[in-house]
Amino acid sequence: MIYVVGHKNPDTDAIASAMGYAWVKRERDGLDVVAARAGALNAQTTFAVKRFEAEIPALLDDASPRFLTIAQHVRPLMPSQPLSAAWRKYAETERAAPVVDVDGSPIGLVTGKSVFDYLSMRLDMADAPFRQLISVSCQHACDTNAQRFLKTDRVSDHRARMTQTQRDDFFVVDADGKYVGICTKADILRPPRTRLILVDHNEAGQAVSGLDESEVLEVLDHHRLNTIGTATPIAFHIDIVGSTSTLVAESAREADLTPTRAIAGMLLSGILSDTLVFKSPTTTARDKAAATWVARVAFGVNDVDEPLAEYGNQLLRSGADVSGRSAKDIVGVDFKAFDSGAVKFGVAQVEVDNLYALDERIPEIRGALRDACQQRGLDFVALMVTDIVENDSLLIADGDTRKLVSMPYRQRDYALWEMPGVVSRKKQLLPTLLGLLEG
Repeated sequence: MIYVVGHKNPDTDAIASAMGYAWVKRERDGLDVVAARAGALNAQTTFAVKRFEAEIPALLDDASPRFLTIAQHVRPLMPSQPLSAAWRKYAETERAAPVVDVDGSPIGLVTGKSVFDYLSMRLDMADAPFRQLISVSCQHACDTNAQRFLKTDRVSDHRARMTQTQRDDFFVVDADGKYVGICTKADILRPPRTRLILVDHNEAGQAVSGLDESEVLEVLDHHRLNTIGTATPIAFHIDIVGSTSTLVAESAREADLTPTRAIAGMLLSGILSDTLVFKSPTTTARDKAAATWVARVAFGVNDVDEPLAEYGNQLLRSGADVSGRSAKDIVGVDFKAFDSGAVKFGVAQVEVDNLYALDERIPEIRGALRDACQQRGLDFVALMVTDIVENDSLLIADGDTRKLVSMPYRQRDYALWEMPGVVSRKKQLLPTLLGLLEG
């Protein structure tokens, strides 16, 4: 199975492009591909999902192999079955024979060593027939001390310790302690890597946790180039458009594929969100063409100008109400980490329908920025507050902001700048910050 997944703290484009590209890969390429998300849905994305009755992608917050991926479901034996049955199963599967109670609870594993230990204590060639010995219940000859691992445990968390054990076979169980399968030491030392296609990002710092234990097969993105390392060549596509959903829509159209209403609606949402309904300077003619095409499918009409504009306004406003959100949530929902040489920093963005909506909460916001800075080990963190009505922004920063004193914007207060006409983190703010830090 291959997972298509966007960045941590996913926005609407990250979710929509993952859903859309997974669909394209299945329909066009016939691959076993599923959409995933590296974090919780924000309010805007939730609005889009409900509006188009789309299926929420599965959560993949860590790509590290889990015990479930290495568990082999060998059909278990009942404790009353004879040892000879375990002997035959061991010969057939070349795996330990699991012995499980009627309620699914593991009792032990019949291994070559456990059988040898049992027989060596009882085998008497003179008067103990071998057939009689292997007719005993298998529970008497199994290793009842076999270690058990939760199927959701990360394999890497136990790998170092397992190199020291003399045992070779282990149980994998669910949260209730019931049998799921078995695994071996070799499975633990060499687990299969999770296969990923990354969309809407190409930086390791923004990617799903456990990226170093996964296999990246492809990247589809529209951000700056700051790539991850791969062991082999991969398909890599970065293009200058306002949204990754645009690239997905184009790939579908080129393949002569018509998306479902749900997929079309989500791709439309991704485009409208990232381009601020075509008001962002990142917007291209390709974004508008892709949005028009998917809007016709999503709305079921040819003339989409009016419903597209109406839905775009609803979409942006669905994520603009910050009155009931905590400062931690405001800072963390759309947060991205970057680095410029020795300086590591983070920039969060929140959309509001009134630029002064957070003025009274600036001290609280600064506290959340300070916490994020310390917890993530960054030099400074900033929040870009973007007014979706007036297309202006404020920038609130905390941490080591000494290099930001030369910001080309009016400084209203300490580490607080007014940025008229600035709405794009990617195309307007980030180049400015990198220029200051690298200059």
